[in-house]
Order: sequence, then C-alpha cells, then structure tokens
Amino acid sequence: MTLEDILESEELRQKEFPVVQREIFLAHAGVSPLPRRVARKIQEAAERSTLGDQEREEIWQEVEQTRVLASNLLQAEPEEIALLGPTALGLNLVAHGLDWRPGEEIIYYPGDYPSNVYPWRTLAQRGAVLIPLQPKVPGQIDPEMVFEALSPRTRLVALSSCHFLSGYLLDYRSIGEELRRRGILFCLDGIQSLGAAELDSRFFDFLSADSHKWLLGPLGAGIFFVKKERQDELFPLLVGAWNVQSPRFIAQSSLVFHPTARRYECGALYALGILGLKASLELLLSVGIEKIRNRLLQLHDFLASRLEQLGWEILSAKFPENRRSGIVSVSHPTHPLQPVFEQLKEQNVRVSLRWDSEAKPYLRFSPHFYNTEEELEKVLHILQHL
Repeated sequence: MTLEDILESEELRQKEFPVVQREIFLAHAGVSPLPRRVARKIQEAAERSTLGDQEREEIWQEVEQTRVLASNLLQAEPEEIALLGPTALGLNLVAHGLDWRPGEEIIYYPGDYPSNVYPWRTLAQRGAVLIPLQPKVPGQIDPEMVFEALSPRTRLVALSSCHFLSGYLLDYRSIGEELRRRGILFCLDGIQSLGAAELDSRFFDFLSADSHKWLLGPLGAGIFFVKKERQDELFPLLVGAWNVQSPRFIAQSSLVFHPTARRYECGALYALGILGLKASLELLLSVGIEKIRNRLLQLHDFLASRLEQLGWEILSAKFPENRRSGIVSVSHPTHPLQPVFEQLKEQNVRVSLRWDSEAKPYLRFSPHFYNTEEELEKVLHILQHL
C-alpha cells in the first residue's frame, strides 16, 4: 500500500483507518487509533489463543520478524533490538543498568516528557550529577547548547528525538557524531519521531519507544535499541528465565546472558501487542518513512499557516523546516483553550491539550500521513467561528 493509494481512495482510507468514519483524529502525538490491519492481527492471534495456541512456533517466528522490521526502521541489526514497552521501561534500563561512578554527569532536559526526566533524576542518589539544559523555547535544543554543557565528567546525554509539545526535531546526527568522538553515551526517547521521521542508529547508543503514537501500534508494545558494542556495558537490570541461560528451565549457578539485546527481555513477551506492532511496521515501511516525513511537513505547514491567519500563535513558527515535525502546538491571545478543546471534541475533532513547564496551555495538533487537507479545512472552519 502506498501513500498515493490511501490519499486517492477515500474508500481505502476509511477501510484501513476506520477512525476517519467517526471523527477527525489529530492527536497522534498522544495515543493513536489502530489501523484495521493492526486490530485484525491482534484479534486473529487472540482467537487462536483460545485453542491453547499462545505458545505455538508461528507466533515466535513472527516475533522475530518484528525484531527484523524494527531493526530496518532504525537502520540497525536485529541483534540490537529488544521488544519492550513502554518507553519508560527502556529508559530506566539504561539509567540503572549502567555502572555509575560518583561525580559522573548526565545532560538532560527538565522540560522533557516526564518519562525522560525522572529516570535520570533518580541517579542523583547514586552520586551522578545532573546537568540541565534550559532552552528558551520548549524542546528547542540545538547541538551547540549540548556541546557547551559537556565536560570531562560527562558520561551520558539523554534527550528526546522530538519534543512532545513544540515538535522540535532534534539534530541527533550532529549531536551523536560529537558525542561518539568524545566517547560519551547518547540515549534517545524516540517515541515522538519513530514512524514519523527517520532515525539512524549509527548516531546514538540507546533508544526506547513505545508503539502507541506515530508507530500506530498498541499500548505497551515497544522497541528498545541497544548498540551492539554497548550491550556488555549495559547490565540487564531485570533477570529471568528468558534472558539468562536456563537449560530445561533449571536455574544455573552463574548468570550467562543472551548474547544479543534479547538479554533485556527477562520474561514472557507481550506477544499479542508485538504481533500488532509487526502489522503497523509493515504498513509504515510499505508507505515509506521518507514519504511520511514529507507528508507530515506538508500538513504542518498547511495547518500552521492557516492557523496563524486566524490569529493563533504557533510555537514552531520560527523553527527551520528540517527541525519541524508533525506536531503543531498553538496558543491564542484571547481564547481560553479548555473551552476550545471541548468544542472541538463535541464536533468530533480529536486534538490534545498540553502545558509547558510554566503551566501555559497549548492546543496540540498532530495529524498523521493519512489525514487530509479537507479534514484540516473542517477544523479551521470550526476555529474561525469560535
């Protein structure tokens, strides 16, 4: 299935994305609706499981195929992928799986989504020193800001590939190249860009992302990437029969971990969710991440320019094009946002209401590639007549 197929056939669009029959869904930076194929995949697997087939060989073959698809998405190797969600789980595995020495520094952003803040803050109890970044615009972290914060004691930089509020797309390549040159670890919360923009694993060491946003997958099914050469450095914090050698299910006297990123999968996997993730990855890869990225920029610019004409203030207005994403967050000098949010909801338009660290509210629009300009026109018409 191609992007053109979806946008040129309303029948196909409604068949693949049933949500469009009920509402205009513009909240993919929150929790996305499942495409029909994803729901069907989960339903079929669940139905077969009623016959006692939860453990059949075909399921584990598909789990491994999902690992391959995830590695393709990240330009990585299957051996670098653990199929774990939610995002916070992978970030905590990084935070607490590394051997920290007192005085080592972590560069992070306190205005990030809490899942990418709290794991690092807990490390202060182990003697790590937190170095906060403070951009003037939420999430607008450029490479120079990161480089200026580095010191000989910096052990790790932990950032989001795309900010959940402003939609600022991190220049992770430039940051990653410099960090690699200096021997500093780089961890990404990738949930706001995986499935919406390319991510090249050559430029970071760790990445965690659940599938329920731009990946169009189920809650709790996720991707945890650990670069091969970092796996011995990152101790598997959670241990069990799946990631430690246990022949005939007998505990051994020593811990011998799985030689790949499967060492971070300590027990039975969320197979139903992973099969749903497989279906969503197949859809996204068939459409093409580059095409999805370009489509989201089209929708971003269309929506932002028209909202600006209506008097809305666009948080991403001054972002260069290559730092914009599918997220458009706006405020208004006179309209209280809660009533606007409720009015849109009453008229079957799904957006998000979010706040910055100073408690300023924003309406957040986050269309995906299957949304149309016609849908956006309807939303703009509602806003024009507030």
